[in-house]
Amino acid sequence: MERTLDELQRTLQVEVDPALLQLALTHRSFAYENGGIPTNERLEFLGDSILGQAVTVKLFGDHPELDEGELAKRRASLVSSAALAEVGRSIGVGPYIRLGRGETMTGGADKPSILADTVEAIIGAVYVDAGGDAATAFVLRLITPLLDDPERFGAAMDPKTSLQEIAARRGAPPPVYTVTESGPDHQKHFVATVSVGELVRASGEGSSKKQAEMAAALEAWTELNTR
Repeated sequence: MERTLDELQRTLQVEVDPALLQLALTHRSFAYENGGIPTNERLEFLGDSILGQAVTVKLFGDHPELDEGELAKRRASLVSSAALAEVGRSIGVGPYIRLGRGETMTGGADKPSILADTVEAIIGAVYVDAGGDAATAFVLRLITPLLDDPERFGAAMDPKTSLQEIAARRGAPPPVYTVTESGPDHQKHFVATVSVGELVRASGEGSSKKQAEMAAALEAWTELNTR
């Protein structure tokens, strides 16, 4: 495992204590199957905050011409699960995630929600081990390719319309959504799947049906836009 983590650290271009990095890669499904060991969820919580602050400051400084509403929309685009999943794929983090057997068998290493959560956990690990400046620099290095893609912001602000438009341009039928829900009434969890004919099938998650559908649409749009 040490050699593997060394390889990942070279990809990340940052030094993190191996034990802490391993924790950042430990999904709850793996922890459950291995005696309830600690998971990456606390680091994910921390990383989410560091990510949001770094992106907010970057957008505020770089775009004095944008009002509060536009800044908020751009931030939402950059910290979305779809965007973070794209970051996770770009740095090849999927194969390093420690997953339970069930998640491994169902392709958990490439699920947007798991990739996004792991990226946030790694950001949290960088903060804990190397400090705030290093964590901020790490975040900005990760999101620079997203900042340089102006089309992303239009899609992220209205992903369902953007997906419908790209489907029409490809001569495909309109997107079709299906949504499932789970959890108690006070803590519902929604998973949406969207299909665009035979072109693409993608999924997204959220705390509301609308949020899940938007996440699925953005994931599908991102995949189609890279082909």
